Amino acid sequence: MGSSEKRSKDIMSDIPTFSAENLQNNLKVIQNSRTFLSIIAGVLAGIIGFNGLTGFVFYFVVMLITSVGLMAKAGFSADLYFDSWNRVLFDGFLGGLMSFVLFWTFAYDLVHIF
Repeated sequence: MGSSEKRSKDIMSDIPTFSAENLQNNLKVIQNSRTFLSIIAGVLAGIIGFNGLTGFVFYFVVMLITSVGLMAKAGFSADLYFDSWNRVLFDGFLGGLMSFVLFWTFAYDLVHIF
């Protein structure tokens, strides 16, 4: 085997390949996890009675913990399951904010106003 053939095989083995179906499923799991935890965090923030900026800080702390948990679940090697580690850390980060605010205000109204 020539050296040029060997180098071309090494280059081909270094290119990551992804299954589109598996990648979509992994992204769906992240989206569902973030949405679920946004709802739970909103209810907790409402029950605890967070107001204003403290509620939003609570949301971002919960999303940070969620990102670390998802990275730990992926074995801190997101390149094996996702096309970019940014997908794990930031995908759906702001998407769950509306669910958080909805359940935060709902739980706060139920517990502290009524």
